[in-house]
Amino acid sequence: MKNISSAFLGMAIGDALGVPVEFLSRQQITTNPVTNMRAYGTHNQPAGTWSDDSSLAFCLAESLCKGYDVWNIGNNFLKWYENTFWTAHNKVFDVGIATAHAIRRIKEGENPLFSGGKGETDNGNGSLMRILPLAFYLQKKYPKIEDINMRFKCVSEVSSITHAHIRSILSCFISVEYALCLLEGLDKWKAFEKMQKIVIDFNKTHQICSEVELRNFHKILEVPYSNYEIKPLNTYSAFEIRSSGYVLHTLEASLWCFLNTENYADAVLQAVNLGEDTDTTGCVTGGLAGLYYGENAIPDEWKAVLVKKEEILDLAERMEKGL
Repeated sequence: MKNISSAFLGMAIGDALGVPVEFLSRQQITTNPVTNMRAYGTHNQPAGTWSDDSSLAFCLAESLCKGYDVWNIGNNFLKWYENTFWTAHNKVFDVGIATAHAIRRIKEGENPLFSGGKGETDNGNGSLMRILPLAFYLQKKYPKIEDINMRFKCVSEVSSITHAHIRSILSCFISVEYALCLLEGLDKWKAFEKMQKIVIDFNKTHQICSEVELRNFHKILEVPYSNYEIKPLNTYSAFEIRSSGYVLHTLEASLWCFLNTENYADAVLQAVNLGEDTDTTGCVTGGLAGLYYGENAIPDEWKAVLVKKEEILDLAERMEKGL
């Protein structure tokens, strides 16, 4: 349960740090940077309140406690959207457009495997923000390298509930494979290098995306692209890292923050202070940092104000028992 609980707390706290300043530009935040939990702000929520990012991750985890069932995951998302299931204060105060459209399709009877948008414009970060709990399921069920086909299948299906374009799917796959490498106990850079090799080799063998599509991931996978220099992700400057709601921006920013810092607090504060989609960048960064550094590395004062902390820890325990 140690890794699950620390990852879940890490997600929710990173999310909660970002909620009050969501949509503020980097320049705006620079004048008053986030250094601690804040109350109210953008969504007028009390300190320690997490958003749809953590809610949907917890909906996924809740389903995985009983096994892998895409219909059940989709129905949990619908319960969240309509009945405030796994919300911080029994209210949905933030939801992405693509996610809302997909959930409405599920309500109308669409198979969750086909409810997500498939177009190139359907590449917000709505599936990446919630994918981390799947890594714990896959670690138990499909841990071997020869199981990678099943891992990709599950990631693809879970992403496609709301985001079915290969760019979103591949972003989720990269995130999950990196988490699995971290769960092996590898140093974060060794894990990152192993993830790069796994993903690139898998694409060479199975051609899950075109060479042109793969070039979109050049900062992360270090593949040649146009006149861009191939260099490690941590060597990019903050000016070269975006933090919008676009899935690639969120993936790049979260990995950049995690790799460029040496503790949980610095990672999530750097993520939130990038501005724009602060709750999601904080959530994705926080999940990885929580998993890697452990629960004790998360500041006690942040854990103390986290909404529904005990329920989150109970969910982690139930998921561990259910795997």
